[in-house]
Amino acid sequence: MKLREIAHSRTGDKGNISNISLIVYNEEDYKIIQEKVTAEKVKEWFKDIVRGEVVRYELPLLCSLNFVMDQALGGGVTRSLAVDKHGKSLSSALLEMEI
Repeated sequence: MKLREIAHSRTGDKGNISNISLIVYNEEDYKIIQEKVTAEKVKEWFKDIVRGEVVRYELPLLCSLNFVMDQALGGGVTRSLAVDKHGKSLSSALLEMEI
């Protein structure tokens, strides 16, 4: 299944760092994303975009994971030539991941 079937996502940014949250719709699905969506898998998923480290933070009371991806926005909003300089579409891209 794709992540979008059990979760939704939001994206933020600061400089050249993208921050993606992954929030499950149903509490019972939190264990699935904890197991299946690792920092390593997210780094591999975004291998053409993310040049730095990916760190995963767990937020069990919110049934969500937060991924901080360094060097992910082509230098940052004021330096990037990307169409989506803030990386807002990265959250939708993550939801396409098969688990």
